[in-house]
Amino acid sequence: MRSTASKAAAWLLAMGMFVFSGAALATNGYFTHGVGAQSKSMAGTGVGSNEAMGAIIGASNPALTVFASDDWEVGLSIFSPRRSYTASPSDANGSGGAITIGEGKFDSSSEWFPIPYVAKNWKLANDNTLTFVFYGRGGMNTDWDNSNTSAWFDPTGAGGTGQQFPGTYGAGKAGVNLMQGFMSLNYAGMTSDSFAWGIGPVIAFQLFEANGVGSFAPLTQTYASSVLSGGGPVPVPHLSNNGHDSSIGYGLALGMWAKLTDRASVGLAYQTKMSMGEFDDYADLFAEKGGFDIPSTIKAGISFLATDALRVNFDIEHIGYEDVDSISNPMTKFFGCGTANPLVAPATDGCLGGPDGAGFGWDDMTVFKLGFAWQTDEKNTWRFGYSYGEQPIQDADAVFNVLAPGVMEQHFTFGWSSTRANGGLLTLALMFAPEKSVTGQNFFDPSQTIELKMNQLEFEVGYRF
Repeated sequence: MRSTASKAAAWLLAMGMFVFSGAALATNGYFTHGVGAQSKSMAGTGVGSNEAMGAIIGASNPALTVFASDDWEVGLSIFSPRRSYTASPSDANGSGGAITIGEGKFDSSSEWFPIPYVAKNWKLANDNTLTFVFYGRGGMNTDWDNSNTSAWFDPTGAGGTGQQFPGTYGAGKAGVNLMQGFMSLNYAGMTSDSFAWGIGPVIAFQLFEANGVGSFAPLTQTYASSVLSGGGPVPVPHLSNNGHDSSIGYGLALGMWAKLTDRASVGLAYQTKMSMGEFDDYADLFAEKGGFDIPSTIKAGISFLATDALRVNFDIEHIGYEDVDSISNPMTKFFGCGTANPLVAPATDGCLGGPDGAGFGWDDMTVFKLGFAWQTDEKNTWRFGYSYGEQPIQDADAVFNVLAPGVMEQHFTFGWSSTRANGGLLTLALMFAPEKSVTGQNFFDPSQTIELKMNQLEFEVGYRF
């Protein structure tokens, strides 16, 4: 368990970084489609490009800061995800051990979030660079506070007639809030004019809160272990409505760039899985007693100049959600929880909070990205992009993913960069993700279906000075 001092330090660091930031369920699962206004306006591409895209490009590929100028860069996006869920009628209505979500269509009330970034590049001797980067990336936020949301189940646990309780899961207003920030210090250099490399540590900060999931207490390892050992029901204090808990952790980012010809180059970047401290206040919710590490990512890209004015980027990004049990474990893990499946009693590993506890059931995600930069004159560049990646949620896990409906697949992007009279560079970026839905059977009530639906808009301003 983390000490009080380390927990306080994580709080101070995280809150300092999040003074101007919010959290939102982001675009590729819960990762943003890119970092920095120039890359975002090209669908997050640029891993293989030697275009001077500022210090923030170190968040995409640490090697590329050798092409960045000795400048500061700041940016702020206004991100708007529009989420809803629709619950069908049920034949069970909470009877016979079912947990039935109240019928109807409901919208999450949290719709606008600011997300900042800051970066600074320092040119060193021999074409080396030192780069500081801070950025918010991803997160989950839902707020199902409609007073008409409800759930039906038998509170005695005996499987009798269901009763109606307020809140999506019958435990009051439901929702989660996950905020993440990343801070890195990268060192990059060139071994020749055809090859660059970069490496640096990454520190991550997380804040998390969950509300309205207390009705799942009988499915936690804490509860199941007591009942199955004959001790009877016990309180489950680390499941829901405990306010924000903090987590701090670390990883490593590496990157390389290589010139193929005078007009073409490639890049490769890897960020390790981030080893994070546990969310102790939610040890009964997440697998491994509150474990919530951050998945690894690997990116590869090729960039070429189609003409002197038109650059084309093609990138592939792979996000390893399956690295993290709390994210990837499916709800079928409940079959290894004695209070959910008496046939396996006294097993508890698959219970919430257990070493192999049920989670959101997300698969790894691979995203394909295409971006264009068209320089119309010495001062102005227009940017366009498109990306596609199959969303990570399985139909069978829809009922848990009401909390985290990361269903987006397509992103259309547009942007404009302009050199100002004072020498600064202003970049505007716009992203639109068209509506996508996932429909699956309610794991706790097979007679009911749950549909998750979302679309997104984002506007970002970046300035280099």
